[in-house]
Amino acid sequence: MTGNDNNPNDSTKHEQLLQHIRELPIGMKVSVRQMAKDRGVSDGTAYRALKEAEQLGLVSTKERIGTVRVDKKKRNNPEQLTFAEVLEIVQGSLLGGEDGLEKSLHKLVIGAMELDEMMAYIDAGSLLIVGNRENAHKRALEYGAGVLVTGGFGTSEEVKRLANERQLPILNCRHDTFTVASMINRAMYDRLIKRKIMIIADLIEPSSRNRVLKQSTEVADFLKLSAETGSSRFPVTDEWNRVVGMVTSKDVIGSPSGQALDKLMTRRPMTVTLNTPVASAAHRMVSEGIELLPVVDRQRKLVGTISRSEVLRAMQFANRPAHLGETFDALMWGGFAEQRDSEGRLYFTGLATPQMSGTLGTISEGVLTALMQQAASRSVEDLRKREHVLDNMTTYFLRTVPIDAGISIVPYIIEASRRYVKVEVQVVQEGDVVAKAMLTAQTIDPS
Repeated sequence: MTGNDNNPNDSTKHEQLLQHIRELPIGMKVSVRQMAKDRGVSDGTAYRALKEAEQLGLVSTKERIGTVRVDKKKRNNPEQLTFAEVLEIVQGSLLGGEDGLEKSLHKLVIGAMELDEMMAYIDAGSLLIVGNRENAHKRALEYGAGVLVTGGFGTSEEVKRLANERQLPILNCRHDTFTVASMINRAMYDRLIKRKIMIIADLIEPSSRNRVLKQSTEVADFLKLSAETGSSRFPVTDEWNRVVGMVTSKDVIGSPSGQALDKLMTRRPMTVTLNTPVASAAHRMVSEGIELLPVVDRQRKLVGTISRSEVLRAMQFANRPAHLGETFDALMWGGFAEQRDSEGRLYFTGLATPQMSGTLGTISEGVLTALMQQAASRSVEDLRKREHVLDNMTTYFLRTVPIDAGISIVPYIIEASRRYVKVEVQVVQEGDVVAKAMLTAQTIDPS
């Protein structure tokens, strides 16, 4: 069934398809054509519903596997890699055990030892990374572990049958064992770093029952919804649930009750997605004075709303875990020690390491800028004990800094009010100021 789906009835079909996807068993494959056939809709309608389901975390599309219904887990809970994700990371092929691709693995075992010694490290949920050693492939599967065969080698039909019986994947890829282990380890670090970044999806759950008004809705309907909910602002959507505007009580003051909202609303409002970092949303809301943000998918369809107070309160009270030391900022800042002068003010000391060098062999201006921003940020947190967003920063570079030189980074609070803080930062080497910056930041206050 094909054709053009641009009619208002597709909105209802779309919601029905999303609900159908929610009710599918975890691990079940989802096909556009099959869903269109089973549900009596066009391929286009089924495709759009599947794409939105992917945005909402209901399904996951993986190369060489297809689209699968997955369990949406909270990002801040530890989540292990699945064998399917390993297959994607190493750009490999599946040799057998397809039914076990969505299983999680809890550790890697490098097969660079005698078989009996190797088996002491393998248990259920492991992944054995090994070359062309068929006896190791078989023993690992018998122990409940998956297998990744490196170097482009395959395995026997007997081992493939065993993988299918045990529902444990056996994969292969062209990379060597060391490269594969490094690729997987890097992916695990990246995932942990991403999980530390709070995003909008951590604060809201997508809902099909949002407080929303349509373009054709009249002022009387706005006033009724406002009285029912106690809210004075709502997103406005078209017949396909795409956000086209925002309307507030200020917009409708003095308008007749029969006036349509599309003549009064603010068009093309600022929006965020479920993957937008909370800090980014906070900065936009604070700097633009926005009280409510629509949360949309890739097609600008409404999936929820989030208020300024929710965003700022999350920023203020979020537990900030220690950095893993794998981000660029953490790597640069890791060698600096926090100190206090006789008056209790913060300053920081450390060495200009070779990794900080620019094209001239001296510490790069970008690194100096990042270090001064980090020092300013810590001084504001020390003063206010709350989060903040950087407004602007002006930097001055007075002298080059050689590699291996000892430097001090000294922030001074110049001015502080309830909302704003102004900071001057100096980088000092052997008693001389080599760089300085002036920064202003807005402190986050959820009230």
